[in-house]
Amino acid sequence: MKAGILLPAMATLLLASFAQTAQPQFEQGRLHNSAADYQVLSPRQRIAPENHILLERLDKLLPQLMAEADLDMWLVINREYAEDPVYFTLVPQPTFAARRTTMLLFSRQADGSVAKLSVNRYPLGAPYQSAWAGGDLTAQWQALADEMVKRNPKNIGINISEHWPVADGLTSGLHQQLLKALPTEYHSRLVSAEKLVVRWLEQRTTSELALYPQIVSLARSVIAEAFSNMVITPGVTTTDDVAWYMRERFEQLNLPVWFMPDVNLQRAGIACEADNPFCGSSGIIQRGDVLHTDVGICYLKLCTDTQEMAYVLKIGEAVVPEGLKAALATGNRWQDLLTREFKTGRSGNQILAATINASKKAGINSSTYTHAIGFVGHAPGPTIGMWDNQGPTTVQGDWPLYANTAHAIEGNIKKAVPEWSQQQLQIKLEQSAYFDGKRVIYLAGRQTAWHIIR
Repeated sequence: MKAGILLPAMATLLLASFAQTAQPQFEQGRLHNSAADYQVLSPRQRIAPENHILLERLDKLLPQLMAEADLDMWLVINREYAEDPVYFTLVPQPTFAARRTTMLLFSRQADGSVAKLSVNRYPLGAPYQSAWAGGDLTAQWQALADEMVKRNPKNIGINISEHWPVADGLTSGLHQQLLKALPTEYHSRLVSAEKLVVRWLEQRTTSELALYPQIVSLARSVIAEAFSNMVITPGVTTTDDVAWYMRERFEQLNLPVWFMPDVNLQRAGIACEADNPFCGSSGIIQRGDVLHTDVGICYLKLCTDTQEMAYVLKIGEAVVPEGLKAALATGNRWQDLLTREFKTGRSGNQILAATINASKKAGINSSTYTHAIGFVGHAPGPTIGMWDNQGPTTVQGDWPLYANTAHAIEGNIKKAVPEWSQQQLQIKLEQSAYFDGKRVIYLAGRQTAWHIIR
């Protein structure tokens, strides 16, 4: 058994065991489990399912995507402290850095499979075959060039891109070293691996889909804890207190956040202006306040992005006011209008335009800014609007929607609330979802009822 890679059968059993952990319990769209009800694997336990997924992706997905991108060879070359954004999605755990200069070479074979080679001072082990493991940097570059010439690829993908940061990981210095090492006739064969990198990062596998609902459930569970009387005492607790509760709760669970949780409030008498893209302020939480949070975690290499709403009951109130219920229902209606426009092959810009048109017909004042999620929170894929641009987004907005991809269904609506003297209330929603090629499936449900603080 190679270091860092568990036997396939053992990894499969662990993956299946984790995928079968208790599902979250929903009642009228609210999550009732606490995060303590879910299995969170230790760092050591995470290695097996992460490496199981890696092997599956390298053996089954990468050949398909290299053929789709029409690349015979793909190089990922990086150095310690300047790792390529795609590097950690390609190497087995536990891997913490690209030691010295680390070179990965992927070469399509005649049978359609992909050879996986490392040209490194420190061999990675399985699933990579070591093509060189010397100590001299000059010899390392020569070994890479020799391997490339031996395989004689027609085109060679390198990670350079004008528009996609995740596909621009080859530094200028390493690019120059590559050109020096390669025979001149190979220079014209070097092409951008942009399409391959974006597709590699956005495409989800069956094993990842088995895990994703539990990962999203963990994020929603902590939100449910935070938006409760266990954490919030009206008149005492501040929005920052709640945000830090979530940050520290995730740390207790050993779940890294990819941004600081945000909590803000809206209140009757504090107007939400029509031209304000985001309404909300910070401070002490009072009865009658509407709360909003934005949270993102990453676990087993998959990231989430979630926004939900809460209401603090006034003295004598037993239920959420009808006007607030109607506002949240309008937010759900906007989500439905958006997800109905998800069609394989449509660009992000086309989906946005169709959603805006449908919202206007329905009389909904909405703003859509939906993005892909996966190995990173703001992942590559079709951009469906931006909060500061409700028109076409060049390049990223032109990217087509593919099946088997994950997305953060993100945006907001504004609606007048009778109980607030017709003041506008902004409902800001975001839920992680999966597009199977025909429909959008929320990975751990979505919020359809208010979190209530009594």
